[in-house]
Amino acid sequence: MRTDPVTLQVLRNHTRAAAESMATTLYRTAHSTFVKETEDFTTQLLDADGKAVAVPLDIGATWYPGVDYGGAIALVPGGYQPGDIAMTNDPYSGYLATHSPDIVMWKPVFHDGAIIAFAGGHIHNVDVGGAVPASLSRTLTEVHQEGIRVPPMKLYRAGVLDEGLLRVMLANVRVPHQNWGDMKAQVAAVNTGERRILDLVRRFGVSTVVDGLADLLDYAEAQARAVLAGLPDGTYRFTEYCDEDAAGGDPLRLCLAMTIHGDTATLDFTGSDPQTLSSMNVPTGGHPRHSLMLVGVYYVLSALHPGIMLNFGTTRAFTCVCPPGSVVNPAFPAAVGMRSMVCGRLRSLIFGAFAQAAPERLPAAPAGATSIINMAAENTRTGKRGITAIAPIVGGGGGMPHRDGTDGSGADAAYLKNSPVEITETEAPVRILRYGLMPDTGGAGTHRGGMAQIMEFTTDAPDAFVTARNRDRSVFQPWGILGGQPGAAGSFTLNPGRPDERNLQNTDALALPPGNVLRVISPGGAGRGHPFDRRPEAVLRDLRTGRVTTEGAARDYGVAIADDVIDVEATASLRATRGPAGMFALGAAREAHEARWTEAAYAAMLERLATLPVSWRAPMKKRLFAAVRAGAVERPATEVIEEAFAAYMALHPVPQGHDSK
Repeated sequence: MRTDPVTLQVLRNHTRAAAESMATTLYRTAHSTFVKETEDFTTQLLDADGKAVAVPLDIGATWYPGVDYGGAIALVPGGYQPGDIAMTNDPYSGYLATHSPDIVMWKPVFHDGAIIAFAGGHIHNVDVGGAVPASLSRTLTEVHQEGIRVPPMKLYRAGVLDEGLLRVMLANVRVPHQNWGDMKAQVAAVNTGERRILDLVRRFGVSTVVDGLADLLDYAEAQARAVLAGLPDGTYRFTEYCDEDAAGGDPLRLCLAMTIHGDTATLDFTGSDPQTLSSMNVPTGGHPRHSLMLVGVYYVLSALHPGIMLNFGTTRAFTCVCPPGSVVNPAFPAAVGMRSMVCGRLRSLIFGAFAQAAPERLPAAPAGATSIINMAAENTRTGKRGITAIAPIVGGGGGMPHRDGTDGSGADAAYLKNSPVEITETEAPVRILRYGLMPDTGGAGTHRGGMAQIMEFTTDAPDAFVTARNRDRSVFQPWGILGGQPGAAGSFTLNPGRPDERNLQNTDALALPPGNVLRVISPGGAGRGHPFDRRPEAVLRDLRTGRVTTEGAARDYGVAIADDVIDVEATASLRATRGPAGMFALGAAREAHEARWTEAAYAAMLERLATLPVSWRAPMKKRLFAAVRAGAVERPATEVIEEAFAAYMALHPVPQGHDSK
């Protein structure tokens, strides 16, 4: 390295502080609840090539420490000059923004006429127009329905705002003053980043800063490689499922073969489902180190090496294989707005692979499904119509090697802060009826999974429209490990306990008439270790604090409790029925699905889908699933798939000129 170790650590601290100054500026000046309370934003200090060098650790979203702005930076026409600020929210231009509500900004930092760094970051706008309020729903089928898209271009030229671009953007969104308020906070943040970088130049000199940024990337890479070198070589395979691949659809399958060789790892997602007919696609452009594909890796590395530095250098130890036309590398114009739901499964997919490499050091699966609840309505107190983020409903964390999972705050989505009830009820015509934790929802284990969240709310607005994006894990549960049990599935219910009660399952957009009640329950985190190895005193404490019920204590932990006292003899009798402890406890729904849809059945389907053009694959998957459902149970699914595929293609051959690429 060009920088001595002491100076490198000083620069590490200074660059992190600079990124945190940017984040604090944005946080304190933003307008929307989703930014100023929920904290769905990022800030980064970037090198001159657009590679993230430093990010905050305690504020904002935690998905993007290894983000690469380079592709988008290069797409801005005309080069850069001092005072420029560029932006984009187009998921298919440079593959920087990952869905249309995410506006990404960056500002070049000049010294003596040369770019030495960039300051960047993103915010999640509550709405950018499109077919539904808040712009996102799995019912959407192409990116054009998901709101206005701005390719990489300049919002400011030499410090002068492009008023025309701003007018076009604000004319296409539902709450323009809110969007512009948040964008001005972004501008303030990147200006703060520019000042902080130039402060470093004045203090240390330009060559020390430029060399230091490069060396910080190398330092993070070396740390990541050291973690990998400490794990056993081998190929570790895992599979995960989203409940459905579209509204009312079939399970969405994600596959990973992770090969660790020395200090490198290849993450091969071959075998994952084709791109969907909904908005549940992850736009990566096939980038071998796209940050969205590595979010789970960041969390694992942080667990295995607390205090590790995370930046773009971290990603250099990893190579992702994302097949074209798959759900993790869709072709334009596939909708991508709900990519965050699939990212939840990608994180637990990566956790499952790493858990096989280091089972003694990693937790069970977290809830992995965060329902973001928004309401569009006229506020009956002010007469103004707006869109407000009510709350992120985040499930529990997985049981840890050394303690229980965190209640109501799964580790892989904990950066999303809850909005105080008082603020929510002030900004929206909503009344929160219940907000808390659900007993018996954390997976049983030696270390229990974290409890699920519950929220019930109603409205007096005559025109309220609610979106609940990322609804998932209502069917397939978070998996337990080393004898621990799965976390409870989530639920979404209209008018619970009333004659007109209705199970909404994973519905993510609906009108809510006045007086109706919505109840959202997140999934719970999964357990780690056999639950009969949990100390009875710990189970009694859970009962006293409302985490488990008397019935749950006996059923799940084999602990009999009566009148707040452990019945030692009855407990011994219950625990004598102890069952085996396998590596993973996947849940009844997944076991039932895989009994019919075996590895052989999926291989047969994917082999046939690979012969079709990309646009044909998702419709064909739907037909094949329908055929297997309708087929006799005693017939192997492989036979049904082959027969159904051949019959359809005989009537509908692929037109000449099409290929399967």
